[in-house]
Amino acid sequence: MTVLEKRQPDLTIMAESVYKPHNLSAMLRSCDAVGIGRILAVNPTGGVETFTTTSASAEKWVEVETYSATDKALTHVEDQGMQILAAHFSERAVDYRSVDYCRPTCIVFGNEKDGVSTIAARRADAHIIIPMIGMVRSLNVSVATAVILFEAQRQRSISGHYASPKLDAVQRHEMAFEWLYPREALLCRESGRAYPPLDEEGSIIRSE
Repeated sequence: MTVLEKRQPDLTIMAESVYKPHNLSAMLRSCDAVGIGRILAVNPTGGVETFTTTSASAEKWVEVETYSATDKALTHVEDQGMQILAAHFSERAVDYRSVDYCRPTCIVFGNEKDGVSTIAARRADAHIIIPMIGMVRSLNVSVATAVILFEAQRQRSISGHYASPKLDAVQRHEMAFEWLYPREALLCRESGRAYPPLDEEGSIIRSE
């Protein structure tokens, strides 16, 4: 329950055509570490694979919403009132540490070959970069995700975003039950029954 009390539903990422499963898995691990419980993934094939061994089973705790097109995913984000930040080299790009991640935010990451799409770059409210002083121009996408997300966590921690739950009690209970008892949760959904209550240790409270 403590983990769910720290979840940040107004912070997420979009993985745009990140086609290497080990990269996406590592990105999920970083998301879970900073309290992100749901991400968006755009993949032309309609599916996104992950490697459990890489993500340390993070895919169990971070939901991946897949979209067939970037514009649909971006519209979904905009409808939630989120600012869109694209990790993208451009003339208007700014240092990733200079933006406000305490606002509802979605950060778009492209694959290492192509970067973010033209659509994502155009619709983004800002472009952010990680300053590099070596010979290489950029970090691996999963490493860049971790660097930027931990800056978001730092800002949000200072501002008290983790001090009180952002998910209501019903949402936390439903998610906890589905994490702890996936089979029972499925049976409840199929039969139209509400999830039974849990005690402080996560055990099901059986009715007499």
